[in-house]
Order: sequence, then C-alpha cells, then structure tokens
Amino acid sequence: MKRKNSQLVYSTNPDLKDNIDTDQNEAGTTPSRQQTVYIERDRKKRAGKVVTVISGVTGDLKPLLKELQKLCGSGGTAKAGQIEIQGDHREKIAEHFRQKGYKVKFIGS
Repeated sequence: MKRKNSQLVYSTNPDLKDNIDTDQNEAGTTPSRQQTVYIERDRKKRAGKVVTVISGVTGDLKPLLKELQKLCGSGGTAKAGQIEIQGDHREKIAEHFRQKGYKVKFIGS
C-alpha cells in the first residue's frame, strides 16, 4: 500500500526504488513549476559595479550559467548556490525563467 505522506527510512527490498511515488524528475531535482527563483541587483563589495544575482535554483548551475551568459551577452559566475551575471539584466532573466515555468520574485529595489 502506497502512502503519499509517508517517508521510507530503510528497506532491504532492491525493487522498492521502482515502486516509490515521487514528484521529482529523472535528474532528482524539483520540477521548475515548483521552484521559485529570486533575482536581485547587487553592487556590494564589487567596486560599484552592478551584478544580477540569481538564487533559489537547484541542480547543476553550470549549464544554466552558460545559457544566461549567452542570453545577456555578458560574463558571470556560479558560486555558493547562486549565479552572478555582470550588469543589470533582471527583466531579461526574469522573462527567460517565466518561459521555462519558474516562479520569479525580485529582491530589493
């Protein structure tokens, strides 16, 4: 009997993994429609230069970083679970994530 609100702690059954009902996709990350992406403009500790900081995205950040760099035509980095894109590209990045099915929230001004 499957129960959606139960959590399996341990089992010796090797076939049990195939029987577990989950809401996650094949990569093991939360589907985009359930994720909220937070976008902010920041210039602290950057000698006054503006960067767009994206947080709240799970999974591998490198392919997403390359995609956003190409979209914005600027450099960037992924560190500490966040993506930083050089320049103020909040609206462009927000529209890109909305088209992919993410919920978008802006932080700060």
